[in-house]
Amino acid sequence: MPSSSSSSSTTLTNLLVPTYKQSIKTLSAWLDKAGSEELLSKRLAPDMLPLATQIRFVCLQAQEAVYRLQNKEIPQSVLDLAEESRQFGKEGAIGDTFVDAKARINETLRFLDTLEANALDLDGSAERMLALELPGSLNFDLTGEQYARDWALPQFYFHMVTAYSILRNAGVELGKADYVPHMFAYLRPPAPPAKAQDES
Repeated sequence: MPSSSSSSSTTLTNLLVPTYKQSIKTLSAWLDKAGSEELLSKRLAPDMLPLATQIRFVCLQAQEAVYRLQNKEIPQSVLDLAEESRQFGKEGAIGDTFVDAKARINETLRFLDTLEANALDLDGSAERMLALELPGSLNFDLTGEQYARDWALPQFYFHMVTAYSILRNAGVELGKADYVPHMFAYLRPPAPPAKAQDES
């Protein structure tokens, strides 16, 4: 069930962490429906990354955002995950099976479960400036709030949607309800039928 907060204001923690957790659990459920490990090598287009890499980038984006917003150095385990994502299909690469993909998903969920309720909101993280350095000498300076809104969430959803699209395009029976299963926790119960009026 999606997490609720007693606070009336949205914090970085209660925006990002529940979003990551419920979406990654959803991704795991898609893999349960997928069946064939051959799908891990499927792509939407020749110049796009395969499903196995999309799964790892979902996990990478969730973990990396936490460390950046906590103003901590990104650990080697997360850097290794990024490198693993780029090595799919090469001889000796990790990640060619559903077991490998599920392991990365479960590792990420366990990591997110360790976070305190205010883990991403300490020391003025929303206003603190951070540097985002991307390949091709693309360097961005933005606040934590801007990073969460304009980079972390869009990047995360990009890889989620791409994974969904690869599976759907490959014939896996997925629909909107499979993309947002967490919404059913908020489903309003049907109204009771109106009582018929007695005839006079």
